[in-house]
Amino acid sequence: MNNKILVISGTVSPKDKSYSIALTNKFIEAYQKNNPNDELIYLDLNDTKMAKITLTRENMQQYFNQEDALDYIKQLKEVNKVIISSPMNNFAVSAMIKNYLDHILLANETFSYKYSKKGDAKGLLDHLSVQILTTQGAPIGWYPFGDHTAYLKGTFEFVGAKINEPICFAGTKVDPISSMNPIEAINTIEAKIVEIANKF
Repeated sequence: MNNKILVISGTVSPKDKSYSIALTNKFIEAYQKNNPNDELIYLDLNDTKMAKITLTRENMQQYFNQEDALDYIKQLKEVNKVIISSPMNNFAVSAMIKNYLDHILLANETFSYKYSKKGDAKGLLDHLSVQILTTQGAPIGWYPFGDHTAYLKGTFEFVGAKINEPICFAGTKVDPISSMNPIEAINTIEAKIVEIANKF
């Protein structure tokens, strides 16, 4: 059986300067060597109206509508794998990724408290396998309060998804990585990318 894979990109950087895009492209290249017939569906959040809508008091009643929420939830239910790519912006995922998650984290659609143990939610996307790809300017551990990789992992686990080993490419703003272009930089961890892609 061929897989349907949703590739979600949430970087605001220009494509030729984005470590996130370079990481995603390298991961997909490695993945496709073993899975050439899998279908890739690309969702660049820069191209969507939904990812630019932030939840507020004023729009709360209209926020979870068909076009901006239910259609994207349907998309998640129609694929069996997700690759999600996000840089760190101000110690968190990008605003577009946050807006996307706010739209798809909807009770009784992607999770439910009904029939679950007290205090626990039941994830309704347990058919999904998720690969998290993140980048950040600071090396790992510089800002322990900012861990966007763990945030994405916990969020997708909450909706029941199985998480493949995440890849966080850190230190893009410091030497020696800052002196490389994104493709050169990502190539320094190619062996690790291939190893993890082989398990996805």
